[in-house]
Amino acid sequence: MSDDQTRVQDFFGVRAAGWDARFPDDGPAYAAAVGALGLRPGDAVLDAGCGTGRALPALRASVGPRGTVLGADLTARMLTEAARAGRDADGFLLLADVARLPVRDGALTAVFGAGLVSHLARPAEGLRELGRVVAPGGRLALFHPVGRAALAARHGRVLGPDDLRARPVLEPLLERAGWRMTSYADEPDRYLVLAVRTSPAGG
Repeated sequence: MSDDQTRVQDFFGVRAAGWDARFPDDGPAYAAAVGALGLRPGDAVLDAGCGTGRALPALRASVGPRGTVLGADLTARMLTEAARAGRDADGFLLLADVARLPVRDGALTAVFGAGLVSHLARPAEGLRELGRVVAPGGRLALFHPVGRAALAARHGRVLGPDDLRARPVLEPLLERAGWRMTSYADEPDRYLVLAVRTSPAGG
């Protein structure tokens, strides 16, 4: 395991048990972001870096009982909390690095990632891997329940021009990974980027 993976596991592992209690009002924001993906009954979707699985109920409701919902996370304690909350009933939980997913090429309709990009050790590789598992024309949503400025303030940071979630940085990164950005919203109470898979990963 790399040092970056260990740091992510350490960070989220000690916070897992109280994670949902820290953000008790985020449910409607997650549901709205999932709705923006335009999922249909029978689709197959991955919640990448699913944490405690807060998006899984909305994803299941969107794809219906015949759809496929996967939740992948690097931190076992987060998945334990997801199961404790009963969210394993809404999706199959995978202990996995989103940069090396145990999913075949083009198997999915869409990927949902909440708070994901800033925790990718190698963002270009991670986004390319998400592209690998999504069929051409498939969709990606990168979401956070608060915007960049609010999140930076919460952590005592100042936003700089090299911020990974800034449009001038993220859009070309997505393009190199085989995605085309279709919308970008950075508002006080929502950050949501939508993209469509345009080419094979690395293409």
